[in-house]
Amino acid sequence: MKILVLNCGSSSIKYQLFDMTTHEIMAKGTVQKIGLHGSFIENERNNGDYVKLEGEILDHQQGIEYVLGILISDKHGSIKKFDEIDAVGHRVVHGGEKFNSSIMITDEVIQKVEEYADLAPLHNPPNLKGIYAMKEFLPDLPQVGVFDTAFHQSIPDYAFMYGIPFSLYIKYGIRRYGFHGTSHRYVSKRACEILNVDFDKQRIITCHLGNGASIAAIKNGKSIDTSMGLTPVEGLIMGTRSGDLDLGVLTYIMRREEIGISTVNTLINKHSGMLGVTGVSSDMREIEEAAEEGNKRARLGLTMYNYRVKKYIGSYAAAMGGIDMLVFTGGIGENADKIRSEICKGMEFIGLELDEKINKGLRGKEQLISKDSSRIKVMIVPTNEELVIARDTLKIVDEFKKNK
Repeated sequence: MKILVLNCGSSSIKYQLFDMTTHEIMAKGTVQKIGLHGSFIENERNNGDYVKLEGEILDHQQGIEYVLGILISDKHGSIKKFDEIDAVGHRVVHGGEKFNSSIMITDEVIQKVEEYADLAPLHNPPNLKGIYAMKEFLPDLPQVGVFDTAFHQSIPDYAFMYGIPFSLYIKYGIRRYGFHGTSHRYVSKRACEILNVDFDKQRIITCHLGNGASIAAIKNGKSIDTSMGLTPVEGLIMGTRSGDLDLGVLTYIMRREEIGISTVNTLINKHSGMLGVTGVSSDMREIEEAAEEGNKRARLGLTMYNYRVKKYIGSYAAAMGGIDMLVFTGGIGENADKIRSEICKGMEFIGLELDEKINKGLRGKEQLISKDSSRIKVMIVPTNEELVIARDTLKIVDEFKKNK
């Protein structure tokens, strides 16, 4: 069975075509700068063939049309005709309380995802555009939604509720939902496979550290807490997002700067985080380089970043009654050895001993990086959300066919 995985962002589309008999990636690529000047599509096949095509791509529907066109093209295609694609799996960021697992996309599902657009205005609308486009071009093709929030639906009420009037939860669904669930699910299970331990009997903390970043506490196979909340702004300091913030700060800034909700929302989502603190960049590589050159704000930003991660690890260790495994993933978690080192420093008191020799210079590789004497196993596990989406899509389509 061949599965096409789509991840539609505000101005981009990421895609991968899987042959699920072998889990081989037949083709992968991105459509960039949709609706902007300089639009292009990049496609790479498993035989090494690579092509970059530039042209005007006005919207997501046209972007999907380009993707489908290149997949069946004579020169750069991976399939001969569209009916070789058996299903499409979509990354959908917010599934609210309705969706606690991946699901076959129907008109009813689309309607609910549209309703949750208010909870993820930067993510759900472009996710939906990919669904609309596939429904337009290949209406008979099964489509499956895989939700970022689904894995965290096991979080208990005392952990997901906020200290606000309960009526606002009932009326608007205001609560902690969490994100990056597909990544947290994959790396926690994969880490257990590598160590040959029972996933359902472990206390695991997964650190998805990238431009967007979150931490999850996973106990006995279930997420019991996570750092992101109603939206992806809460929690860790991120590339451009503030992370945890005294709500009084927002009202104070709005009053003193005389700005409205839209402007302050842009402030905490796009101009804060590491970019706002350092004034250098949202890219951790550039910030580390600036810190090494003596930039004090860059050094401050790195210290704040590492401290916030360390603090969450400590709180989740308390929540779970200890840790068996700490897993790093995401662009920063997989590649930034100095940041991993600083986060783990001083945590020997809970039984965590990082092997600095193994950790140093290690990038993007599945690896145990704790000492043999460490009670807590520390690992790097590169995430693979697309594979999870493809697997879920295969499973749901197979079940649908059996029950049809």
